[in-house]
Amino acid sequence: MDRDGGRLTRIVHLVPAAFGADGVTGGAERYVWELARAMAERVPTRLVTFGPRAGRFRAGELDVRVVGRPWAVRGNALNPFSIRLLPHLGDASVIHCHQTHVLASSSAAAFARATGKRVVTTDLGGGGWDISGYLSTRRWYHRHLHISEYSRTVYGMASDPRAGVIWGGVDARKFHPSDEAPPSDAPILFVGRLLPHKGVDTLIDAVDSDWPLELVGKPYSPRYMVDLRRKAVGKTVTFRHDADDATLVRSYQRASVVVLPSVYRTCYGDTTDVPELLGQTLLEAMACGKPCIATRVASLPEVVADGETGFLVPPNDHAALREKLDWLRNHPADAARMGEAGRRRVLDLFTWSATVERCLAAYGTAGR
Repeated sequence: MDRDGGRLTRIVHLVPAAFGADGVTGGAERYVWELARAMAERVPTRLVTFGPRAGRFRAGELDVRVVGRPWAVRGNALNPFSIRLLPHLGDASVIHCHQTHVLASSSAAAFARATGKRVVTTDLGGGGWDISGYLSTRRWYHRHLHISEYSRTVYGMASDPRAGVIWGGVDARKFHPSDEAPPSDAPILFVGRLLPHKGVDTLIDAVDSDWPLELVGKPYSPRYMVDLRRKAVGKTVTFRHDADDATLVRSYQRASVVVLPSVYRTCYGDTTDVPELLGQTLLEAMACGKPCIATRVASLPEVVADGETGFLVPPNDHAALREKLDWLRNHPADAARMGEAGRRRVLDLFTWSATVERCLAAYGTAGR
């Protein structure tokens, strides 16, 4: 779909919180950034976000607009809003909102409906106070584009004809296997936010003291960080809270295995109903040719093919996780084959160009 009614199509991606092209280790932020950049190579595309100062710049073909000094709705910095958002949407043919239950998205949906534009949404988790807390805004969007079958199911849209699955992608040119063999002391690697529902405590419990573990991600819970560092005493655990893209790729390339041990029930007894909507960091690891171990929760079984590209283990089970880690350590040739199979799986199913095609096809049916 290159044209819409004879006019060159302009896609606007709207995201609630500001972020940059570098230093992004959160899957949601990276997802939107990479999708918008890949789409800009096909059709005129703009990414609209919020920040302390208004701005505009280009990232390749992508037009980026920053709405300055937004109101943090009910004090939530991840739910910014400003009426100055609307002019950046005016020339769009399609508005793609990332995060459904935030005030910016509901306002954009209402604006789109009033001005005859198509509007779709992709929920990447999170949210905040919004009008949807008082009335359903589900039908304000022409399409709901989910990033996994799990996402479509957990949001109660498995049989809704307006709901589709677009998956997610990886820039396989950036995330690629190294030409060099991994070092003899290649670490186990985790990438993601250091939060209890990520199950990092289970991973630390599972590793042997002589096998290095590298944890790449920003800390969001002081209490959890204290507990993680306590568990790491006597083990070779490295915490990396800041990593740009180049550093992140090198971390994947030098790892022996990448683990995402997310849980429904945290070590504190709290329940997280939706711990993972996709598992973006697993896709990046697979693109780098690494075997992966993930827990059998949420969307992760859709990403890791058990026994082919890595293993699935029960959540909160450090003994089961240790068993699979030991197996990979003792079967290096099989581990390498799993890594190769993982990259093939990414190239077959999880490229950004394929995700863009699925989005453009969905945009073409929006509103029908």
